[in-house]
Amino acid sequence: MRRTQRVPVGLLVPAAIGLVFLVLPLAALLIRAPWSTMPQRLAEPEVRTALWLSLQSATVATVVCLVLGVPLAWVLARTDFPGRRFVRALVTVPLVLPPVVGGVALLLVFGRRGLVGEWLDATFGITLPFTTAGVVLAEAFVAMPFLVIAVEGALRGADTRYEEAAATLGAGRWVTFTHVTLPLVAPGVAAGAVLCWARALGEFGATITFAGNFPGRTQTMPLAVYLALETDLDAAIVLSLILLTVSVVILAALRDRWLTS
Repeated sequence: MRRTQRVPVGLLVPAAIGLVFLVLPLAALLIRAPWSTMPQRLAEPEVRTALWLSLQSATVATVVCLVLGVPLAWVLARTDFPGRRFVRALVTVPLVLPPVVGGVALLLVFGRRGLVGEWLDATFGITLPFTTAGVVLAEAFVAMPFLVIAVEGALRGADTRYEEAAATLGAGRWVTFTHVTLPLVAPGVAAGAVLCWARALGEFGATITFAGNFPGRTQTMPLAVYLALETDLDAAIVLSLILLTVSVVILAALRDRWLTS
């Protein structure tokens, strides 16, 4: 049975101030929200378009991250090669990189004069910047580290005896990965995918730098909030509440995952 300890005043006071500091801005959104006109504002075409684009782009970006990030996490967790720590550090760079810098980097690679973008444009006529595909690319760039870290942690914590047993029974590496490894780490993959999706949904800096802010094409919810803040504060509050609601739902869904971790 856990014993309850008295909290020193020197810790309690700054802890309370820290809690107020985090909660008060969220409470301000709820207090200042235009509840009487909320249904009408949610039904506005601009809001629905931005929300639908955000949901679509975040979902596609998450699929891209799953396809690329799960194998990358497996390589980092189960193989030993020179420079693995350096590769892991590179994977986590987008976590600390300012999103605007990430957008500039994406322009230098996938822009029409970029390292890869020039070839895509000349060979296939594909232009990524300032398109919906550019939104997906920007969101995947900033969100993939969340998935890779979650899946790598799950792989390192999984019991490898099941994989070894499958190998002794004649299962190949691919069969072992798809039929044994993935089911073992499925909760970690699911948690990483949800975090990845949430990060993609809230992405702003890289998106506006690489894809622009064009309504109906690249204007996601965070960009719509930024635009509304300059002209209509109530509209910005409504859009912010939508994103806040999504964040709370995601945290509630992952609560058991965090507690067991």
